[in-house]
Amino acid sequence: MTDRTVILGAGIAGVSAAAAMRAAGHTGQIHLVGDEPGLPYRRPPVSKEIIRGEKTADDIRIKKAEWFGQKDITLHTGTPADAIDTDRRIVRLADGEELGFDQLLIATGGRARNPWHAPGIRTLRGLADVAPLQAGLVPGASVVIVGAGLIGSEIAASATDMGCRVTLLEAADLPLPRLLPPELGEMYADLHRSRGTELHTGVTVESIDDAGDTTSVRAVDGRTWTAQVVVVAVGMQPNTEIAAAAGIELARPEDGGGILVDAHGRTSVDGIFAAGDVANQPNPVLGGRHRVEHWQGAQNHGTAVGKVMAGGSEPFAEAPWCWSDQYDLNLQVAGWPQGSHELVVDGSIAQHDFIAYLLDDGIVHGAVSIGRPRDVRTARGWILDGARLADVLPREG
Repeated sequence: MTDRTVILGAGIAGVSAAAAMRAAGHTGQIHLVGDEPGLPYRRPPVSKEIIRGEKTADDIRIKKAEWFGQKDITLHTGTPADAIDTDRRIVRLADGEELGFDQLLIATGGRARNPWHAPGIRTLRGLADVAPLQAGLVPGASVVIVGAGLIGSEIAASATDMGCRVTLLEAADLPLPRLLPPELGEMYADLHRSRGTELHTGVTVESIDDAGDTTSVRAVDGRTWTAQVVVVAVGMQPNTEIAAAAGIELARPEDGGGILVDAHGRTSVDGIFAAGDVANQPNPVLGGRHRVEHWQGAQNHGTAVGKVMAGGSEPFAEAPWCWSDQYDLNLQVAGWPQGSHELVVDGSIAQHDFIAYLLDDGIVHGAVSIGRPRDVRTARGWILDGARLADVLPREG
């Protein structure tokens, strides 16, 4: 059994890996290194309850401070890692400290993508981003959000509920294009507009520039929107720089980027693992490789890799699952829905009470639901089993 483990990244993947190692009986040293100050926290509430002022940072901690001592986990906060020396088996931290390791987990997550550089632009990835954004989200304030994916849509919903005048811009034809088939994307377009959010789709942003106390967003077709607050929410860039510098193999950007790992979380360098948002992993359930940018996926992947690092041998295999709270609706998505899948709906999309199954040759590959969490849990099992919907949920007639 190895003696010292270093985990780079104190988000949910890193904390879950450390917890899993201890639960599996690992007795060696564990050093958990995070670049953010303060105790590790849950990210999903940041774009919802935190931004609306309904919760504080202390309300969303992953573990209480005493837990780390109880589990004999040495927590380094506010201290990013600068380099990995794979020959000497050492991680050098930004403050000059060096941590030797027998095995290393890279769980560095990612950062908000921002192709533009105007000082007035706001992004939302972590707690440090909250105060600058929150200061502008006052009743009556004009807000433009670029990107109607999960984070952009959630910020739009939160800001609209806070009384802001919100404009939401999306390059695709419908919101949530990476998650939802067109029929359900249309439902969310209608939802945003019915709640007072001004949604424009098919918008390719050319430039974002500051103009005094406001910021201007210009599209390639010449349309311009000016607001007191501009938020860019166009995805996440995986933090792979430290791995790349150490010679660890990465996936190509066109294949999702991130650090290439096998089904056990192992990278191309012996004794070095990766987990969570930064890991490009094989998916035996859905086929191919994916880099899953969802909280539950990072938590479960971190747990699975932690077990392997403690001596286990179980490969990671699950149907991805995520959720999103927008306005008063809770959306849940399982699997990897594609626009080419056949859509079978049980319930009413118009009344926001349904589960939609996504099928490929009759086999359940995904499920999308509002108001039916139990059905989604069941559907995840069907996705794992490669079940045919006609066998597990016969259609009437």
